[in-house]
Amino acid sequence: MKASVIHQYGGPEVLKFEDYADPAIGEGQVLIRVAAAGINPVDLGRRSGTMKAFFPIDFPGIIGMDVAGTIAKLGPRIVGWTVGDKVFAFADQTYAELCAVKASSLARVPDGMELQEAAALPVAVTTGFQLISEAIGIKAGQTVLVIGAAGNVGRSAVFAAKDRGATVIAAVRRNQLDATTSLGADSAIATDDDEAIARLPSLDAVADTVAGKTGERFMSKVKAGGVFVSTLVPPANAKEFPAVRVGRMESRPDAGVLLRMGQAVRNGKFTVPVSRKLPLKEAAAGHAAIESGLGGKVLLTA
Repeated sequence: MKASVIHQYGGPEVLKFEDYADPAIGEGQVLIRVAAAGINPVDLGRRSGTMKAFFPIDFPGIIGMDVAGTIAKLGPRIVGWTVGDKVFAFADQTYAELCAVKASSLARVPDGMELQEAAALPVAVTTGFQLISEAIGIKAGQTVLVIGAAGNVGRSAVFAAKDRGATVIAAVRRNQLDATTSLGADSAIATDDDEAIARLPSLDAVADTVAGKTGERFMSKVKAGGVFVSTLVPPANAKEFPAVRVGRMESRPDAGVLLRMGQAVRNGKFTVPVSRKLPLKEAAAGHAAIESGLGGKVLLTA
């Protein structure tokens, strides 16, 4: 098969389109013929080496966690799936024409949804949903502020929180405030507006998808007994607020979440905007575009 292969850590240029051995599948796995793979921020960190402590690469290797395609082959003891089924998943080594995926991670692409469109969802919607429902455990009637709400994980967290009956405040950069009208949040605030932050009422929870100084600004707004969870790293000033539960979460594959969020997209209730589609051989260009500030989702089509 052809794949976008990495032989060393570095810039986008280390992604090389070349021949690579077809993945073998074992018990409980299926082989997916890839229609598209999404690029996520974690992919940039894996490629550059900044995340090698968490996601090391065995060179030469393949990265990528979003995938949508059709089942090409079934491993032993697979029940409920057939060759040709259209599926999407939170997986690994997806920047390739073929990808081995655990059957337990697969979700069926909802009728009426384009196959490539499904590739934009897995990591972002799973992370956003699990941030709200599991890591924070938000309840109906509570108020949660989502930092980075305009991003793909952030908008997924907003949707999940509203779906659970919470009041949601979208926290974004000042130049993104106009874009929050489409997110479904109850209100919005600029992360660089200190006066507006000072006026915020006490919050039950903060869902942070940005980290750094931005997260630190909101620590004082979480009520005693409240929760602050980041998808990256907890705020450096967290120790100053011992009455707040502070944590970091890592997402994991969840087919049920994918099916639920996929149906929401199909029904027009939610979207992850796709800003660009590129052929798999141009993975380096996709990474470069994101590093240059391109928003939305970039898809690699196989």
